[in-house]
Amino acid sequence: MTYDPKTEGSDRHDALADAVASSLVGRQLLAHPFYRRWEAGELSMEELAEYAVHYRAFEAVLPEVLATVVDELMAEGEFEAAEMVARNLSDELGQPESHLALFDGFAAALPVTATATGPGVTALALADTYRALAAESPIAAIAGLAAYESQAAGIATSKGDGLRRWYGMDAAGTRFWDVHSTMDADHGEWAVEALALLGADAGEVADSARRAADAWWSLLDERQAEGVAA
Repeated sequence: MTYDPKTEGSDRHDALADAVASSLVGRQLLAHPFYRRWEAGELSMEELAEYAVHYRAFEAVLPEVLATVVDELMAEGEFEAAEMVARNLSDELGQPESHLALFDGFAAALPVTATATGPGVTALALADTYRALAAESPIAAIAGLAAYESQAAGIATSKGDGLRRWYGMDAAGTRFWDVHSTMDADHGEWAVEALALLGADAGEVADSARRAADAWWSLLDERQAEGVAA
């Protein structure tokens, strides 16, 4: 059989994409009751404001995690994979502007003020999960990012639509989600491509992606529980 590097590379990419997908069984975020309530317009403004405070912890740590991965890959001489991750970092820092600033625009558009003054236990645990993955290896960190980025475009589309339909939010308020509704499709693809370039093991990818998926699920569990109890 003649060796075909393009076919082998495609097969590796597909296997790693499947590994990420397998890690999300039972952890698809749009299936979570909290996001289903968002889609149906059942969240209160207070819940959205609280969510913004806690979600911000992830948005704030993401550039740090991406920069750590890029630096490590460059040090290891994995320049092609580093370029894939660097594209994501460039977007986060300035396309079309800082995504943290875009997120703060969403929070500022909410007509209520959150009672929480900072991220809670599960939000901090989510940020720490990504820091821990980055400290372990670039592969672990990229797999954890892929667990979210592979879902993020659909999630962002759903959120933006819900905010317009049910909460009367204008384009300035939904801009963060609208940007991510298209951009994150690329981010998810770049993450898997970087894993393929690194020759990542599918089992390691699935395990790391599941850790990130579990941390995201816990964040939404907390938001749902507090909303129901209110």
